[in-house]
Amino acid sequence: MHYVTRRETFSAAHRLYNPDFSDEENEQIYGKCSNPNWHGHNYTLEVVVAGEIDRKTGYVIDLKKLKEIIIENVIKKVDHKNLNTETDFMRGIIPTAENIAAAIYKQLVNKIPSGKLYAIKIYETENNYFEYKGE
Repeated sequence: MHYVTRRETFSAAHRLYNPDFSDEENEQIYGKCSNPNWHGHNYTLEVVVAGEIDRKTGYVIDLKKLKEIIIENVIKKVDHKNLNTETDFMRGIIPTAENIAAAIYKQLVNKIPSGKLYAIKIYETENNYFEYKGE
């Protein structure tokens, strides 16, 4: 099995809060990430596709095509956006990095033309990353 990874970056704002909690509970759980005036990150996204090499092309997946799929279905919807209010596939979801990774997976899982979507990795900071491999 071969694994092909495409990396993209995006910047986005969000607020971690649960509308079912009081402001005090949100502050206690999410700390400064629950700031009502939002905060942002420069995210790194890694999309990993697994598969066998096509004998005709030598590819698991054409990286140019994978890039186009990621940009069209994810980057255009998240880059320089507020994940809570402007990103359709994040509506009603607390935008933790864990949830962002799962939501991006769902955006891409049926759009990969060859190989199979294996994992989504989201780097929220230099030291923290989150990985989702599907259900």
